[in-house]
Amino acid sequence: MIDRRSLLFAGGASAALAALGIPLDALAAAGLQLGEPRPFSFERLVTRAKSLAGRPYVADNSLPADVLQQIDYDAHGKIKFNADNALFREGPGAFPVTFFHLGRYFQTPVHMHVLETASGDGFAREIVYDASYFSMPADSPARKLPDGAGFAGFRLQESRLGDQKKLPWETNDWVAFLGASYFRAIGELYQYGLSARGIALDAAMPDRPEEFPSFTRFYFEPPGSDSSAMTVYALLEGPSITGAYKFVMQRGRAVLMDIDARLFLRRDVGRFGLVPLTSMYWYSETVKPTGIDWRPEVHDSDGLAMWNGAGERIWRPLNNPTQTRASSFADKSPHGFGLLQRDRVFDHYQDGVGYEKRPSLWVEPIGDWGEGAVQLIEIPTDDEIHDNILACWVPKAPATAGSSYSLKYRLHWAADEPFPSPLARCVATRLGRGGQPGQPRPQGVRKFMVEFIGKPLEAIPFGVKPELVLTASRGKFSYIFSEAVPDGMAGHWRAQFDFAAEGNDPVDMRLFLKLGDQPLTETWLYQYQPF
Repeated sequence: MIDRRSLLFAGGASAALAALGIPLDALAAAGLQLGEPRPFSFERLVTRAKSLAGRPYVADNSLPADVLQQIDYDAHGKIKFNADNALFREGPGAFPVTFFHLGRYFQTPVHMHVLETASGDGFAREIVYDASYFSMPADSPARKLPDGAGFAGFRLQESRLGDQKKLPWETNDWVAFLGASYFRAIGELYQYGLSARGIALDAAMPDRPEEFPSFTRFYFEPPGSDSSAMTVYALLEGPSITGAYKFVMQRGRAVLMDIDARLFLRRDVGRFGLVPLTSMYWYSETVKPTGIDWRPEVHDSDGLAMWNGAGERIWRPLNNPTQTRASSFADKSPHGFGLLQRDRVFDHYQDGVGYEKRPSLWVEPIGDWGEGAVQLIEIPTDDEIHDNILACWVPKAPATAGSSYSLKYRLHWAADEPFPSPLARCVATRLGRGGQPGQPRPQGVRKFMVEFIGKPLEAIPFGVKPELVLTASRGKFSYIFSEAVPDGMAGHWRAQFDFAAEGNDPVDMRLFLKLGDQPLTETWLYQYQPF
């Protein structure tokens, strides 16, 4: 229950914040209600998360469930945050903050707070929910929610300073946090796509359901007047975990996020997925069943890229499997990994939703992460509406109750990976019937065409062909050779081979091109499911 006598209304909010150290124009709070000041610092938030981990989890069921259920997809779409009420609308900094409304699909109340100083050490005041912040129909079920109900999430809007080449800031955002611990950002191509998460617990485990902890509190630090960054703190809560996060998010050509996460386990976790990335892959040029859809390709990401601790660059094309599959790539002190969208050609999609502009997301570890594995979860899907891909880092040591973790990393939301390899990279994987044209096609044999482009392949002397280094966990290869792709593009080669599987279990393949002892390409990994 909120004591409305403790709230600050209208102009009183700005005056009170000014008394705490924020300039009068630092907050467009004419329509916002702010709670009483409470001490805040990141270390206080960490201490709170650690304390909560020592107590049983209690879900927030304070809101009327029947009202939330009435705010369905259509009703939620008619609720719009009024930009006049945006946090930091008039500064400081260039990025106003707007909020998402609760509803059927976002039922966990999230409490928003504004800090008094740019140091993150001082006092915080809650931004108390009121229906007047939003435009909604007179008969909207949202009007039945009580004051102080909370929000579903928030968005960071593009520069309030305006740019005639972009949409007005009120309709153009660059970061969004919404649902459980999900968040996403646009890249330099101004398009949303895949998402990140604060944590992934027990994803695709056969003996236990996946858990989705939530960010339940956010704290917004006032940025500097000329800052291109926003600092936001978050409290994570779930049945098995608590955590405190610090996000420093910078809007440049790409979006960079420096993240400091402190995590505390309430109970054992089977698959402890740190830095999880979530995306959608339906189909691509690799395998496309006849007539599945009118578009040539549909995916937010087309592969998992890894730069392991040994320095090897790896490309693993994504699959839409017939059943859920988990792949693990053991590593020590990785340099990074990411889900990438390498195919940037509109004609390969023929769709107006911008698949060719979807951002790639690269994880750069800060410090030594030790031993563990990049794990890839691929889930069957028959539509583009489902996120069926998960990539995350799983530490080698078991995740047991009472354990704590401190993790720092940087997320790069961009068109490409931020630290490109000097080696040629894979740009396409194509499967077809094995054998040779004009000859009877052998049963159970698949032909692979794996394409690479890059400067090392441009330097190959005329008449010389690179050698394929090719292995598989089972089965036999035949008809193996490499050739330049006859498209006039320098450094564009393909490796071709036929493969006959043994049995029906998935087969792990590995390939790279070399000349003498010198690798020319990154390593292509693929999990082939015999038909």
